[in-house]
Amino acid sequence: MNNKIQHVVIAGGGTAGWMAAAALSKLINNIKVTLIESDEIGTVGVGEATIPTLIYYSQLLKLNEAEFLRETQATFKLGINFENWRQVGENYFHGFGITGQSCWAAGFQHFWRKGREQGFASDFGDYCLEAVAAKANKFAQLPNNGLNYAYHFDATLFGKYLRKIAEQHGTQRIEGMIEKVNLTPTTGHIESLLLTNGQLIEGDLFIDCTGQRALLIEGALHTGFIDWSHWLPNDTALALQTKSPAPPIPYTRAIAHHAGWQWRIPLQHRVGNGLVYCSQYMNDQQAEDYLLSNVEGEHINQARKIRFKTGTRRLHWNKNCVAMGLSSGFLEPLESTSIHLIQQAIVRLMRIFPVNGIQQCDVDEFNQQTDTDIESIRDFIIMHYKVTQRDDSDYWRHCRTMSVPDSLAHRLELFSQTGRVFRKNNELFDDSWMQVMIGQGLLPKSHHPIVDNMNDDELNRFLQTIKNTQQEKVAGLPSHQQFIEHYCKSPQ
Repeated sequence: MNNKIQHVVIAGGGTAGWMAAAALSKLINNIKVTLIESDEIGTVGVGEATIPTLIYYSQLLKLNEAEFLRETQATFKLGINFENWRQVGENYFHGFGITGQSCWAAGFQHFWRKGREQGFASDFGDYCLEAVAAKANKFAQLPNNGLNYAYHFDATLFGKYLRKIAEQHGTQRIEGMIEKVNLTPTTGHIESLLLTNGQLIEGDLFIDCTGQRALLIEGALHTGFIDWSHWLPNDTALALQTKSPAPPIPYTRAIAHHAGWQWRIPLQHRVGNGLVYCSQYMNDQQAEDYLLSNVEGEHINQARKIRFKTGTRRLHWNKNCVAMGLSSGFLEPLESTSIHLIQQAIVRLMRIFPVNGIQQCDVDEFNQQTDTDIESIRDFIIMHYKVTQRDDSDYWRHCRTMSVPDSLAHRLELFSQTGRVFRKNNELFDDSWMQVMIGQGLLPKSHHPIVDNMNDDELNRFLQTIKNTQQEKVAGLPSHQQFIEHYCKSPQ
């Protein structure tokens, strides 16, 4: 298809739709952007937790960070506290920073492992600045990105904020519901969208942000879906908002239970709570009872049920349609990667934007890069369930004994035998693999011989110096709430 791309039509609003509209209308010249959404469908304002890559999107759009945070009731996030995952009653922290200090031949985990063997290394998280700051409930923006952070924000307010930016840069919003997707008979490409009010919206490139309904990429183009539920069996979530019982903490809580896990995401004005579970091991009434008995603060709304199937589209760009957000697939929000994958799709599309027409080589490259991204994140999430010592329920016994993708099995074996972790294809997670594998209880059987160049006293001083440095840095930081009050306090 060699027609110039002059009109981009985005089907669906929400986080994915308005992120795409704001970026395309502000950063790509000489195109028309139209977004179709319906107030009847709307969006649900559950709390959204993010990872540090969202800051790149913010910088691309030259957002005023303090204004953005005020308007979305946002707080800061230094990582995720995993509770009851390794074993009931045991916790660990996945921080957004680099743990310890590596050398050219070996990562910090090798030094830590020998120190642990010798009895003088403390918890792995004690050597990560973000983890130490989070546990102390401290936060500040340090020079040279000295403290890596992300955000918690209200997804509905985020969409409204981006809508304002998109419309300021020419995006046209059309209120309506899609009744039919019209295809060109000769090519099978999408030609136009017919709305229930009779309006016909024609376009050159269509972005499907219609959520799990996937009206364009699946409903019209029958792209196909790869089911990953045999590796990630959770299939339902309950979402509930509560009033904040205390000042917000600078991290997400992920609390494992006997058939899944629970999230707590602190915003300035409320807390987003949710329960993720597998309906084979917990029915809906049991899940609701469990959630309601394990939240703090007055309920703002009734628990909302969300059914899902974990997996991905066979193609994320098919013909002249690109899927973003839930229409492209679903991975549970355990590591807060959903908005990252939306952002990656937007940036990837802009980098190879087909201004002079869609080329199959661009489509293939987009799909290949997307598959690499999502499969790496899939493996990272599966690891949380596979690497565990829990055997207190059928659910956890299933997770411990299930087969995993070959790519993950190799990575776990490599770390278990040698302590080595290699980042591939510029994948999202790096130090995170070590933090979570060690946190979940997988410890290397050996360390790199370069560590033995230090005697025990030198190694002990090396580890203690890193730990003391992190504690000294954190001691000088304000509390998370103090920083919010100073920098981005929302009017209540």
